[in-house]
Amino acid sequence: MSTEVPPEDNSIVANGIRTNYLEAGSGPPVVLIHGSGPGVTAYANWRLTIPALAERFRVLAPDMVGFGGTERPPGVVYDLKTWADQVVGFLDAHGIERASLVGNSFGGAIALRVATQHPERVGRLALMGSAGVSFPLTDGLDAAWGYQPSIENMRRLLDIFAYSRELVTDELAEVRYRASIEPGIQEAFSTMFPEPRQNGVDALVTPEEDLARLPHETLVIHGREDRVVPLSSSIRLMEVIPKAQLHVFGRSGHWTQIEWAEKFNQLLNDFLAN
Repeated sequence: MSTEVPPEDNSIVANGIRTNYLEAGSGPPVVLIHGSGPGVTAYANWRLTIPALAERFRVLAPDMVGFGGTERPPGVVYDLKTWADQVVGFLDAHGIERASLVGNSFGGAIALRVATQHPERVGRLALMGSAGVSFPLTDGLDAAWGYQPSIENMRRLLDIFAYSRELVTDELAEVRYRASIEPGIQEAFSTMFPEPRQNGVDALVTPEEDLARLPHETLVIHGREDRVVPLSSSIRLMEVIPKAQLHVFGRSGHWTQIEWAEKFNQLLNDFLAN
């Protein structure tokens, strides 16, 4: 695994939203879009991915509005349109005409919406544990979206997200809990996916007829033991997207990019480079 200098922390206005982001490397641009867990940031999601990709690519990883260090403008609507428009605005702000997108979970749903509405802006598409098609709400996702801040609740969530118990430490629970109670973060998060939370799953769906028209080479990755987004979601994406391939990691939960970091990074690097 790469041991390069950590990515730079920056901000830029993307579609009117002051967006915090990480950047590292040079070469063809790749944008990493994080998931929607409580306390999540681009760094928490992609800290093991960015250095490996930065050896060959210009890697940019924004905090989506409502998460991390990105501003939360008064009256902002937390929905798929807002997040997809933020990604397109992020590309515009950097003068990037076309970039490959890598989306994790909720971030996969955003990447799919950008790719279907602006196919010319997307090079290759990689989706990991991705939402974007309809599936019954899982207990794991219900727990994540319904999170109420406490170290104990965060610890229980981490147990759901990870297959390997070795990853779930008291220190990690403390760090993620602290991130979840930063000023304004829980207030924003609690409004994103209210009950009934099946509506939140359905609001992230891109119609299958639009997915079936995607021209992009697409890599779909999933953890076999994922308790947050079911494997059936990625199987369906593989069936519907014409140029899709599916890679399933056994003994992996919803954190494939962390639990299988070295193999995940190699798979993603090779896919994006070819």
